[in-house]
Amino acid sequence: MEAAGGNLDLNDTANSALVDSFYEITSSIRQEAAFFLESHQWDLDAAVSTFLDNDNAAVAVAPSSAVPAAPPTGGGGGGTPSPTDSPDESMSPNYSPSQSPARSRSRSRSLSPAPATMSRLPYQLRQRGEKKNKKTGTAGASGSGNRGGIRTLADLNRIPGGSDSDDDDDEPQEYYTGGEKSSFLLHLEKNLSDEEVESLSKKKWKYRWEVPSLDLSNCKWVGTGDCCLKDMLDSSTRDVKQSLYKHWLEVCKLYGGRDFPVSKHGSFFNIFNSYRDVLHCNKKPFYLKGHGEDSNIMDAYLMHSLNHIFRSIDLVKKNDTKVAKLQETAESELLIDDVVRDRGFTRPKVLILLPIRHIALRVVKRLIQLTPQASKVNVEFMDRFLEEFGYQEDEADLDNEELKLKIGNSKSQKISKPSDYEALFGGNSDDDFMIGIKFTRKSIRLYSDFYSSDMIVASPLALREKIDKVWAKKEEDFDYLSSIEVTIVDHADVIAMQNWEHLAVVLEQSNRMPSKQHGTDIMRIRKWHLDGHARFYRQTIVLGHYVNPDINSSFNNWCVNYQGKDNVVAVMPDEFQYMVSILVQIYERFDVGSIADIDDIRLAHFINKVFPKIKDSEEGGIMIFISSYFEFVRVRNFLKSQNASFCLLGDNTKPKDVSRARNWFIQGKHKIMLYTERLLFFRRYKIRGVRDLIIYSLPERKELYPEVVNMLEGANNSNMSCTALFSKLDWLRLERIVGTASAKRMVTSDKPVFVLC
Repeated sequence: MEAAGGNLDLNDTANSALVDSFYEITSSIRQEAAFFLESHQWDLDAAVSTFLDNDNAAVAVAPSSAVPAAPPTGGGGGGTPSPTDSPDESMSPNYSPSQSPARSRSRSRSLSPAPATMSRLPYQLRQRGEKKNKKTGTAGASGSGNRGGIRTLADLNRIPGGSDSDDDDDEPQEYYTGGEKSSFLLHLEKNLSDEEVESLSKKKWKYRWEVPSLDLSNCKWVGTGDCCLKDMLDSSTRDVKQSLYKHWLEVCKLYGGRDFPVSKHGSFFNIFNSYRDVLHCNKKPFYLKGHGEDSNIMDAYLMHSLNHIFRSIDLVKKNDTKVAKLQETAESELLIDDVVRDRGFTRPKVLILLPIRHIALRVVKRLIQLTPQASKVNVEFMDRFLEEFGYQEDEADLDNEELKLKIGNSKSQKISKPSDYEALFGGNSDDDFMIGIKFTRKSIRLYSDFYSSDMIVASPLALREKIDKVWAKKEEDFDYLSSIEVTIVDHADVIAMQNWEHLAVVLEQSNRMPSKQHGTDIMRIRKWHLDGHARFYRQTIVLGHYVNPDINSSFNNWCVNYQGKDNVVAVMPDEFQYMVSILVQIYERFDVGSIADIDDIRLAHFINKVFPKIKDSEEGGIMIFISSYFEFVRVRNFLKSQNASFCLLGDNTKPKDVSRARNWFIQGKHKIMLYTERLLFFRRYKIRGVRDLIIYSLPERKELYPEVVNMLEGANNSNMSCTALFSKLDWLRLERIVGTASAKRMVTSDKPVFVLC
């Protein structure tokens, strides 16, 4: 059967019918059908025969490891989201199905628009009636001796229409525009040698280079390994998925920002996109009037997260198409090699850890805003999210003395808190939350089951509770942490004020071998997951306002990315002049040999040098400010042993007990008050009647230091005093308060006492 003239005219009725028939028989794309039919003078039988011969020939060169003949399941490890996800999926985050539904065969066959150029050149063509060599499976009449008629997995990699992608305008996503592989693939395709694994396991990091930061004043970047920061910044945005990049440009223009490539969004994105571990604890948070800087960095890590998730989904889709095509044409058991190892044990890839719901609300809303319109036609359960993460009044804040001022007939008005407190805790300050987010073809699903989610947004407390329940055998597992590839810890300083141990446990338990298979096709799992090396591939980004020993320790011990580490180091200016409440502040240094002895030596210095000066005080009004709860307990026990007159404002003191203690203190019924930094940070109670201030341990947060010192302003006694204890191991806290230069002099000087005015 031939069409007149044999021309490639898809509008011709006869030709179109033949193309439709070819398409129905072979499930090829229409342009391929037209190519084969025209090559055979529109002889349908001969064209179909040649097409099938070329498909079946792929078996001859397939790799040697066998896999089941059934299509791969869509369970964990980045399975392709279905356009019609089941509506009866459990809405509870605790729901964890043991196996995900299998991917439908028709889904794997769905087609992208026809490519602009032919996708299977060159082909071996034969006329109708030619016989096939039974041993080789190739056409016997052709004089060509090359492999032009054999399709391998590498050939399928080059099929432009082989991906079931919604982004028709995107370039092949595994490459830069210049042909070089993207950082996404370069990072995940690396196979570590035994020597590299052993070296990484020793956790011996040495920062070898430093580069001034162009975006951050008084800061510099330092890093391990080779200095690649310049390459990161020069790479611009060539590694961004095109649909995301176009949308981000629109968002930047909409809000009057600079173009993405030359903005802080772009520079931080490129640093994060290097897949190196990053510690940046010198950013100015939004609640300390750092909205611009904080928002830029947040946008950058959300862009990086979206880019990573969408690239992962695209890769799985492409490989699904490859596998489906090979399965449909294979005459024997399908053989696959490492080309299609594209997932982990479970699906979640990105974990974002945040301290409170108010910040999580801010992050998730921005995440949705940065997602392209085509991918968020519907945002499921948004109303529920806004209700659960929106403003919620905290009953613990209702302290009659501090927060309410009586005016006339029982009318009340809240006394204002510091502006940073209002900005940080003005919304829902609950610290126990966990939510899964799934990206389907055209929607974002909030509250998705953790094992079918692409991203998990949680507080360290919530995850720690899940882990503890598994250890107590109250829950089955937390395997959704087994294949996390990017972990982002934002506002690490606030998390440190809560309980850093929760986050340390989460980092330690991430990327462990799972207890169950969770429906994942084991033949698609990356080799380094199977080898137990996933922790060396996980990128960890830690962001905060300041760094402390706990943050440094976790970054050094649990962040072991083979790519290396980047760290921001700041030089603190001398800012002591903003303490204006008194003219003289005395700093007393005590010497300590090791960090293991610092608590005992600090207490001994207080008992021998400080307490004798205050125990015989008749006036009272002595406040002892203490940074940690552990130190608070030791000082409290000592004062009890001395039968001292004191009251407590500790981490767990109830509001009614706080009011009672403050009344006793201002009335002189108790001469000494113990006040912890954590209670001050979360409640901001201002204490009246303070005449003598003893800072037993410097606060972690420098903005709290002037608040404590300025409590002396209300005292009538002009003989006020302020004494602060410190050692060389308190360097980070001291530097933040008095500046780098002053801190260096105070730590290295032969004199132990310093008077600062």
